[in-house]
Amino acid sequence: MTTTEAGATAPSENSGNADNRPTAEQGGHGHATHGYHKQKDEHLKRLRRIEGQIRGLQRMVDEDVYCIDILTQVSASTKALQSFALQLLEEHLRHCVADAAVKGGGEIDAKVEEATKAIGRLLRT
Repeated sequence: MTTTEAGATAPSENSGNADNRPTAEQGGHGHATHGYHKQKDEHLKRLRRIEGQIRGLQRMVDEDVYCIDILTQVSASTKALQSFALQLLEEHLRHCVADAAVKGGGEIDAKVEEATKAIGRLLRT
């Protein structure tokens, strides 16, 4: 994005993604690494475990396992994803929101709004 003399922004040739938000490479999130970067391997391991739970659900359905047993596993998988989401949210607050607070200006408001919307989406699930 380029800034005009009046302070408005005019799109550049490479103005981000389909909804006109800058991509991470263009500085859309203000830093090269994200809050989860230090725990990336742990997160991937955790997601693979959750993926295994989902594959287990597929197998249970394929094998005609009793409904309640499948629902129990759905609940466990859902809790695992919710727990992962909360960990990611905490890391976002500690890293991205805290970084914006240090920088000051309007970036903190944008990051708080972004986090609030993410929390709202998590609560609706």
